[in-house]
Amino acid sequence: MGVGNRSSEPILFFSKKEKEQIAAVIREVEKKTSGEIRVHLVRRTQEDILAHANEIFEKIGMTNTKTRNGVLIFLNVKSRRFAVIGDVGIHEKVPEGLWDEMAQTMTEHFKKNRFADGIVEAVRLIGEKLREYFPHERDDINELPDEISYS
Repeated sequence: MGVGNRSSEPILFFSKKEKEQIAAVIREVEKKTSGEIRVHLVRRTQEDILAHANEIFEKIGMTNTKTRNGVLIFLNVKSRRFAVIGDVGIHEKVPEGLWDEMAQTMTEHFKKNRFADGIVEAVRLIGEKLREYFPHERDDINELPDEISYS
């Protein structure tokens, strides 16, 4: 097991209950916004974490949403480092510093080995912001999976 009794294997990092909790909050939040939120875990990154997060962002189809309003929470389970990135549609509308609050929230929870709680709270905060700028539309469809992805 990894630091804090968590596996360093991404698929085993969260318990089944935690995975379900994260997917449920993503579904709940996405009912109020046309934005799309994904969580992706990797074991390690050889390069800059932001560069790797951007690569995964494209690889898992985050740039394919209709209004380019996807947000990715990217977590390296071995180092416990993370990145929160949004697509171009978000950066055109949302003020600078949006991710700072999410990063601070996640960091506080992660220091206490409460990774699922940190991600759940960050998803809720992201959802509130997305709702302001990208309200739910009547014809909105869920464009991306809500479950955690891995590589």
